[in-house]
Amino acid sequence: MDGDITLRLDRATAEDLYAALYEAGEHIAAGAPITPPTREEAERVGRFLVDLGHSLGRKCSPYCEHLA
Repeated sequence: MDGDITLRLDRATAEDLYAALYEAGEHIAAGAPITPPTREEAERVGRFLVDLGHSLGRKCSPYCEHLA
C-alpha cells in the first residue's frame, strides 16, 4: 500500500515497545502507575523511535549517528 512503513524489530525491542504501550494504556485507562523502563529497554525503544522518525521523514538531530 502506498504510504506504508515497514520496520524490522528484534524480539527484545518488540517486547519493550509492547510493554511501554501496554503500560501507557493501563495508566490512561485506570490510572495505574507506569513502571520505569530499565536503561537497556529505554535505549532499545529510543533507537526504534529514531528509526521510525527516519521512516516518517522527520528531521534528525544534528547529533544523529547517520549524519556522521
